[in-house]
Amino acid sequence: MGTKDSTAATRAALLKAAREEFAAHGLAGARVDRIAERAGVNKERIYGHFGTKVDLFNAVITDALDDLTERIALPSDPVQYVAELTDYYREHPDLVRLLMWEALNFRGPELPGFEARVARCGKKTASLAAGLDREPSPEVARLLFTLTGLALWPSMMRQLGRIILGDDVEDEAAGRDQIAAFVAAALKGGAP
Repeated sequence: MGTKDSTAATRAALLKAAREEFAAHGLAGARVDRIAERAGVNKERIYGHFGTKVDLFNAVITDALDDLTERIALPSDPVQYVAELTDYYREHPDLVRLLMWEALNFRGPELPGFEARVARCGKKTASLAAGLDREPSPEVARLLFTLTGLALWPSMMRQLGRIILGDDVEDEAAGRDQIAAFVAAALKGGAP
């Protein structure tokens, strides 16, 4: 294996280990030595590849969001989008936890990678607007925000789901279908 392949493999192992560590413990609770041990490398490799622990956390979030963007098509159909996004978050609870940890640690423009994420969401808003035969607008952006929140909610608030639904919380397909039906009904009723 060449140096370039070895470097890429080390980086991938570090991102995987860091994703697990940050999802479990958050930014403040994550330990660089545990990440290095889990990745099978010296912890100095982390600093060499990523810089600070905050930079590593940002790289993990970026990598996770890149995966989501690759797997979930741009939202031209809001009902299909919310259903696919709900499934994705259910299948990737570590991303949900990472986003929750991020929300606790960063607010607004000081969020690492803020501009790139604004651009990513701008593309999603434009795609959703086109699918709805509208122009991109604050209303369409709010719809995207609402769809994202609806998709996240079952994975974020699993304990509340268990309290309200009991064992029915395990019927994830029914939950996804209800969210999709809610969005379809809201859009037919003239909701933005």
